[in-house]
Amino acid sequence: MSYRIRPSEHFTAEFKAVGTGQLTLAIAALTERPQGLAAAIHDARKKFKRLRSLYRLAAADIPAFRRSENTRIRDMARTLSTSRDATALVEVSRYLLDHAENNEERAALKRIGKVLAARRDAQAAEENPLEDTVAAAIATCGRALEALSRITFQDGGKKGAKRIAKGWRKALEKAAAARKACADRTDAHLFHELRKRSQDYRFYLNMLQRLWPSAMHAKRAEVTRVVDLLGHHNDLALLASLVDEQPHLLGKSEDVAYLLSAVITRQKILREEALTVAASAFRDDPKAESRTIRLLWRDAV
Repeated sequence: MSYRIRPSEHFTAEFKAVGTGQLTLAIAALTERPQGLAAAIHDARKKFKRLRSLYRLAAADIPAFRRSENTRIRDMARTLSTSRDATALVEVSRYLLDHAENNEERAALKRIGKVLAARRDAQAAEENPLEDTVAAAIATCGRALEALSRITFQDGGKKGAKRIAKGWRKALEKAAAARKACADRTDAHLFHELRKRSQDYRFYLNMLQRLWPSAMHAKRAEVTRVVDLLGHHNDLALLASLVDEQPHLLGKSEDVAYLLSAVITRQKILREEALTVAASAFRDDPKAESRTIRLLWRDAV
């Protein structure tokens, strides 16, 4: 399957190939589950994120399709989030354990990790409701494939170049706005927005890497670092929310105090590093970079 959009080919066919590939892989993950259901759900949700990024890239030409399909895919991904969130909490507790500052904190985090693992396993044991959710998600993917098959664009080198450049510029402008919003704030949802915009950019860099391999490879490495750092930050925010909602779930108050201290310390470090890396990854002016992409696309045509 192709995960590149080639300027030399018809844009409609290339767009459909990438979108169909992501949906087909999501269906395969949810059906085959080679590493278990939790891993399959995580894999499928990554495909859904890439699909939504793809639709945003061409949103100006397909506004109604983009709105309806974005809602469809977003809502479907949310139905699968509960299982993934439980697994993410176990993973982030291990991440905190790796960065424990003393033996007392390490012991508290180990105890909390065991509680979170038991909670994840208990949720996984409720197999039938989850199976129903997965079956519904697979059916929704089928409807999304049908909708995608009906999409057409005006093909042609100049039109394709303009379309890609516009989508690229809008993506970078949204990333710039997200960075600015995070500059002197600590709100988790603002940094989550920066992560989402970074995920968009990483997907575009990967999809169009052949236009400018060396530069796009370097940018992709930087933006991947932003995504990874803010992924930990988002999971830590999820863990803090669980403490707020169910303060007695994680055991002794002393353990919870160690946990919250570790979360606050680690999030501060992650925010600072993510903003530093993002400043480099998104250093180029959106208009200037999108013009470069347009010229590279036309040259490749």
